[in-house]
Amino acid sequence: MPLYKTLEPSPEISLHIWKIEETEEDLAKGIELTTHCQDRFNGMKSQLHRRGFLSIRHLMALADYVDRDLYYDEHGKPHLKDGTYISITHSHEFTGIVVSKGREVGIDIEKQRDKILRIAHKFTPLREYRSLANTDALIRKLTLVWCCKEAIYKVCSIPGLSFLQNIIIRDFALGDAHTTGKAHYKGKEITFDLELMEFEGFTCAHALRTK
Repeated sequence: MPLYKTLEPSPEISLHIWKIEETEEDLAKGIELTTHCQDRFNGMKSQLHRRGFLSIRHLMALADYVDRDLYYDEHGKPHLKDGTYISITHSHEFTGIVVSKGREVGIDIEKQRDKILRIAHKFTPLREYRSLANTDALIRKLTLVWCCKEAIYKVCSIPGLSFLQNIIIRDFALGDAHTTGKAHYKGKEITFDLELMEFEGFTCAHALRTK
């Protein structure tokens, strides 16, 4: 079972990451999907997406949940029926979930790719990164910023919330494990603690809404 990493930053929060190495048949063993999720699964043409979908159900089992405990709202945001907060992510061969008993939470995993250089202006002011030493460092930093903003967006789940205009990440150095961020929209502001990590050319951030 390729559980890649488990973190428990507090007694109420657990994060699990899976590295997808099994076949779809192996991942399907022991997994029972609801009719809604089975229909979603049947509509997936990509083998990697199908395997990722199943691996997330194994991650949920590590947190003592099964597929029928999960539902999605009108914005596609996942929820657990017992009121525990959950967030889900999938990027290439990695999937991840984070669950929280007391604070709203979001997670994002992204592969570090030069594609981010072409879209960076859409989510962050590029002038903030002039001091970075080289292109690899810039890709890493931009991917971290994107993951932070995506994790915050998953918590807020507000249509029209702009990554560039409405979500702000406090600056951090490469190698830092923590930062903070905020989302402001229509006169309201929500603040977050952010945890950062990198592994095997991937970036992960999870956002916890402050109390």
